[in-house]
Amino acid sequence: MLAYMVRRLLWTPVLLLSVSIVVFVLGTYGPGDPVEVRLGQNYTPEAAERLREKMGLNDSIVVQWNRYVTDAVRGDFGESYVFQGRSVIEILRPRLWVSAQLNFAAFLITLVFGVPLGFYAAKRQGTWRDPAVVLTTLTFFAMPVFIIAPFLIWLFGLQLDLVPVSGWGGFFDRRIILPAVTIGVPGIAVFTRLMRASTLDVLGQEYIRTARSKGLAEFVVNYRHIARNALIPIMTIMGFTFAGLFAGSLITELIFGIPGVGRISLDSIFARDYPVITALVLIGATMLVMANLLIDLAYTLVDPRIRLQ
Repeated sequence: MLAYMVRRLLWTPVLLLSVSIVVFVLGTYGPGDPVEVRLGQNYTPEAAERLREKMGLNDSIVVQWNRYVTDAVRGDFGESYVFQGRSVIEILRPRLWVSAQLNFAAFLITLVFGVPLGFYAAKRQGTWRDPAVVLTTLTFFAMPVFIIAPFLIWLFGLQLDLVPVSGWGGFFDRRIILPAVTIGVPGIAVFTRLMRASTLDVLGQEYIRTARSKGLAEFVVNYRHIARNALIPIMTIMGFTFAGLFAGSLITELIFGIPGVGRISLDSIFARDYPVITALVLIGATMLVMANLLIDLAYTLVDPRIRLQ
C-alpha cells in the first residue's frame, strides 16, 4: 500500500505542472490583446508599448510562465484587466467560497438520496419498486434547471411561503435550500443508477452467497459485504463532484440571486479578462487532479486488494 500511495503522490506535481503549462499557453495565445483590454479608449501605440513592458509581455513565454507559476503557488494570480487595481484572488475568493457552499449542499442532497435509493432498487430487482425508483429519478434528471427553479420558487416561496427565494446568507441560511435542491435533485439519478448497477454486480458474487451460508445477519451482509464493495465506483463520482465544488452554476445563481462564481466567469469571458479566466481554469484543474489523488488514496481504505499491492 505504501508503494501505491508514493507513486500517486509523486505523479501529482507532474500533473499540476502540465496543467499549468496548457492553461497558461491557452490564456497567453487566446484571441485579444490584454494591453488593448486594459487601455480601452486610451489606447495609443506608445502607451501600449509601455504597458506591455510593465506587464512583462515582451518576455519569452517560458519566462512569463515561470513567473506566473511562482506567483500562483503563493496564491497570486495577477491583477484583473477589467477590475483594475484589484487582484484576481481578491475578486474570486468570496465568490468561490459561495459556490463551494452551494455545491456542497447540493452534493449532500444527491448523496443522501441517490446512494440509498440505488441500493434499495437493486435489492428490489424484479418488483415494481425497482423501475419506479429509477423512472422517478430519471424524470427529475430530465427536467432542465429553468423549469425546476421557477417551479420551486412558485411552490415553496410564493404559494407555501416556507423559504426565501433569493439572496444569500451562507450555508446555514434557509435561502440555500431551494438552489441546493435545484442543483442536487437531478444528480440523484446518476448516483441511483450507478449504485444500483454496482450493487447488482456485487450481489452476483460468490462471496455474498458464502457470507449468507455462514449464517451472518442480513444487516451484516448488506453493510460489510454488499454496500462496502458497491461503493467503490461511487467514490470515483464523489471525487469528481468534490472537484467541481468551486465551479459556478450560472443559471441557478442568476435565478436565485446568488453571488457565486458563475456570473463572474461569464462576464470575464465576454470581457476577455484572461487573468480571471486562467485562474478559474487552473483552480478547477488543480481541484480535479487533487480529487483524483484523494480517490486513489481512499481506494486503499475500501478495497483490501489495493492494500496488498
